[in-house]
Amino acid sequence: MKDFTHEDELQQERRARLAVERRLELKQAELIDANRKLSNHALSLSTQIIDQRRVVSQLEGQNTKVVHDLEMANSKVMMVERLLWDALETIQDGFALFDADFRLIIANQPYLRALDAGSIGPGNTYAKILDLCIEEGIVDLQGMPEDEWFDFMLGRWQGQAISPITLRLWDGSYIKMADRRTSDGGIVSLALNITDAILREEELRDARDTAQAADRAKSAFLAKMSHELRTPMNGVVGMADLLLEGDLDEEEVLYASTIRNSGDALLGIINDVLDFSKMEADKLELKPEAFNLERIVQDVALIVEPVVHEKSFTFTVDFDQFLPIEYIGDPGRLRQILTNLVGNAIKFTEKGFVLIRVTGMPMEDEGMFKLTFTVEDSGIGIDNEKIDHIFGEFNQIEDEANRKYEGTGLGLAITRGLIEQMDGEIWVESEKGEGTCFGFSLPIQLADTPEIATPPLPDGLKSALVLSDDDTDRAVLSRRLEQAGLNTRQGALCDGDPDNESPPDVTFIVANEDIEQTRSICLRIASTSPVILVGNAKHQSLRLDRIPFLRKPILKTNLFDKLAELPQFKTIDSTEDEPQLPLCRVLAAEDNKTNQLVFKKMIKRLNVDLRLVENGKEAVEAFKKDTPDLVFMDISMPEMDGMEATQLIREYEAAKDISPVPIVAMTAHALSGDEERIKNCGLTHYMTKPLKKHLIEEHINGVAATISPSEPDQPAFGPSPDPANS
Repeated sequence: MKDFTHEDELQQERRARLAVERRLELKQAELIDANRKLSNHALSLSTQIIDQRRVVSQLEGQNTKVVHDLEMANSKVMMVERLLWDALETIQDGFALFDADFRLIIANQPYLRALDAGSIGPGNTYAKILDLCIEEGIVDLQGMPEDEWFDFMLGRWQGQAISPITLRLWDGSYIKMADRRTSDGGIVSLALNITDAILREEELRDARDTAQAADRAKSAFLAKMSHELRTPMNGVVGMADLLLEGDLDEEEVLYASTIRNSGDALLGIINDVLDFSKMEADKLELKPEAFNLERIVQDVALIVEPVVHEKSFTFTVDFDQFLPIEYIGDPGRLRQILTNLVGNAIKFTEKGFVLIRVTGMPMEDEGMFKLTFTVEDSGIGIDNEKIDHIFGEFNQIEDEANRKYEGTGLGLAITRGLIEQMDGEIWVESEKGEGTCFGFSLPIQLADTPEIATPPLPDGLKSALVLSDDDTDRAVLSRRLEQAGLNTRQGALCDGDPDNESPPDVTFIVANEDIEQTRSICLRIASTSPVILVGNAKHQSLRLDRIPFLRKPILKTNLFDKLAELPQFKTIDSTEDEPQLPLCRVLAAEDNKTNQLVFKKMIKRLNVDLRLVENGKEAVEAFKKDTPDLVFMDISMPEMDGMEATQLIREYEAAKDISPVPIVAMTAHALSGDEERIKNCGLTHYMTKPLKKHLIEEHINGVAATISPSEPDQPAFGPSPDPANS
């Protein structure tokens, strides 16, 4: 029993021990788990601590960098401020900054010195600165009341846009106030010292005034010299022309020709100097007007004709017969260009030929035509390397061949300048010893006038013969006749018709230097068939009976007129005289005795009743006493000039309801603008001295032709009070 009990106790103890062991295991497991958790927590805390230390370390580094950067930034700001201030103090112009209340924030010394405001510093107002300027007399108010000036200056800053203003200071210096509003309402003010600029401006203004005065003086001098030179030149050239019309022997002709040619040369120099002066000052103006191109070319030929007579070469004009002849341009300048080029060709040619050729073609622009002119000669020629040189001012080719030829060296420079001003171009081709060809082309407007229709040829006129000793003359005239519709053949003057079996309907005989030979041939051929004599002025004496004379250069209208008149010339023994024009009463005002004499001699062969007076006052009195048919009026005269006299005459005509009488200016005023100025006073026409006889005759004959021959002649003028008329 006891054993069982003991056994039970052992069993119970075993069970109790096992229970304790199980609880111990449980506790150990709990402790192990708790220990593990504690260990994990400790590890986590350790990691956090390490991370925090690292962050703290980084923050400490960043803080150190920030502090360093801040110190560097402060240093740079201080350096920039120092540099800015040094710059403000270094610049010569004043600089100031004001806040929105117009209080001074900063200003450099030049700004303060400019306003003589050394006592002004930051914090002072703009109004105080203005008061100081008034009180100390720093600014020259230029007569403006102090209050008004103060309000004006203060009011400048009230608007958004501030206009600059220039102030004159007490010491004569000038500052320009240039102010600008900032985005925060403040003002940036600049005080710019512009004294040097003002002084330079005054110097430039004085220099300009001096230059303008010099230019006016030069223009007045040129006008005076032109007038003073042209007045006696009118006597020289006019008398020489009259002498050459007389019965002179060979030596006397040489003397008179030398006088005339020397006068023309001097006149050319005067014109060149005047034109060059105008071109140099860029004052040369073109005057577009309607003109007849064929007439221009003829004028040039007539101008140079006296010089051509003294040389042994052929002078020919080849004008395209199908070319329009009416254009809009400056005829005076075109005539001058051609005269210069033709004059050079004649001067440098002793034998052979000088040829003017005119052609043209329509341009793409409607109403525009491109004209091409060439002047060819067989003269001394030009070396290729010297061609560009000749277009320079005062340039001439200096060599043995042309040393005997005189000139200013301005003609070609002026010619090129005129052509370029007309939008044209000029060129030259030449060979030393062989001759030269100058050419130029111009774009020019066609006149809005219908072309004159070519008259028909007389019935039965089919063929023509051209007899000339010059190949160029024969070729040019033959081509023009062929263009007119005639079958044309050619022959030398001395050889006659190469085809005697088929006589022509008309024979053109081009006169040569042998006057008697030409006369003989004309008479022989004219006895059997119609003849037209072709020549220049010196051949006019060959007009035999009713043989028509065609003057060179041949105008298209003149050529067809002669052809159309052929039937009435088949009988050559008619002695019918040409009707004389009616008497023309002419009043001429001229104060120079020599020019009075020249004028009288130039018109002595015309049917004219002439009254001469010495000044404008006498001209007006003579006009009122006996109204003339035509007046020639000198412009520069004592007591009353020609322009004032013309105005009084026009007033008298208007008051008396008299039809305006043509008044022709004959003047030595030839500068740009003179013609327009003179015509504006009521003058009808304008002639420059030296006067040309044929122009005077044209004016007189033109007026005489309007006088009805059925009416009795006007009563003659009373006795002239002037001895020059005796």
